[in-house]
Amino acid sequence: MKIYTKTGDKGTTSLLNGTRVSKYHPRLHAYGTVDELNSWIGVLREYANQEVSYILIDIQNTLFAMGSHLAVEGEVKFKMPTIPQDGIEKLEKAMDAMDEKLEPLRNFILPGGHISVAHCHVARTVCRRAERHIVELAEAGEVDEFIIKYINRLSDFLFMLSRKFAQDFGAEEIAWNAKSTD
Repeated sequence: MKIYTKTGDKGTTSLLNGTRVSKYHPRLHAYGTVDELNSWIGVLREYANQEVSYILIDIQNTLFAMGSHLAVEGEVKFKMPTIPQDGIEKLEKAMDAMDEKLEPLRNFILPGGHISVAHCHVARTVCRRAERHIVELAEAGEVDEFIIKYINRLSDFLFMLSRKFAQDFGAEEIAWNAKSTD
């Protein structure tokens, strides 16, 4: 199988069920941003211990399944991948475990302090963009409600992971100083 098909050379692409759409179609914004997020999660795995790495791999698998569901418009004549319905619970348990070991949050935190922390914040903002695209798609058509909930919770997880990485790598969390903008 060749990686190039030349079928997209005129600015269209095929959804999983064969429907051709423009490359700027809202579905492509949604699943393309989920794909970008999946790549950022791969970057985060480079900083993670084994326990967190397993969580991130689980997230990546879930994102692939979600992306395939977002890449379909209309009926499908094949079996779609299952989106694990315990994903939100897994994210919440992981966040609760991290929260128990972190200092209480008292301020907004500026992104950065260590490259791993900065990468978490980039992933978090890509996650929020994916959420906006998915919600936009949901308003125009059918999107599984679980996908919206999962992606919302995932951005919270990524924030908590940034705090965990800051702790793990000894990075200072710098509080946002609202007065500095005067």
